[in-house]
Formats: sequence, C-alpha cells, structure tokens
Amino acid sequence: QVQLVESGGGLVQPGGSLRLSCAASGSIFSIRAMGWYRQAPGKQRELVATISGGNTNYADSVKGRFTISRDNAKNATYLQMDSLKPEDTAVYYCNAERVVRMIPYKSVEVWGQGTPVTVSS
Repeated sequence: QVQLVESGGGLVQPGGSLRLSCAASGSIFSIRAMGWYRQAPGKQRELVATISGGNTNYADSVKGRFTISRDNAKNATYLQMDSLKPEDTAVYYCNAERVVRMIPYKSVEVWGQGTPVTVSS
C-alpha cells in the first residue's frame, strides 16, 4: 500500500511563494510517476505538474512559475510555487502512479488527501 501525505499549504499574498511537499510511504518502489493536481471549488481537478523518467510536464497556467522536483532518497516530491496568483487558489493534491503489474500493464492512481492553498490579499 502506498500512502501520500501533503504539507506546506497555507495563505499567501499575490506574488508570494509557497513550497508544497508530498511524502510517500509503503510500496514506494512501484511508483512510476508523481505529480500535483489542484481543484478549486466548483471546478474540475486539473493537472498542475508531473515528473517521471527525468521528464517534467507543466500546465500552461503555471509554466515558468511552478517547479516540480523529486527526491527519490526521501521518497518525496515537491512543488515550488512562485509568483502566486489568486487564481492559483485551490486544494492541491499529490498524485502517484503505482504499477500493479507489467504484463499486461496495469497501474492505479494514488492520491493524497490534499493541502489547501489560498492566494489573497
């Protein structure tokens, strides 16, 4: 069982910075990719950033402002958020793709419980 726990959310002013952390525990060696998603009230959950195989991917809305990183030794992923905007306000969720088996390929998504981020004056 893989468990994800996020931390680092809070209230910041526009233009400020915040660093989110996600710690994974359990069967961590089965994790292929990790990422961050966010969901604002009344809106669908959207992808923020992912990291896998040395590659990173960002939503256009956060590109250049957010940076995702991964520390395999600590089984954690981080999201450095700079130049925050009010529209960044949402609950941020850590996500991991856990490979169940290779043939046939099967994977499941594991989600953290979320950490709220509020960008406001």
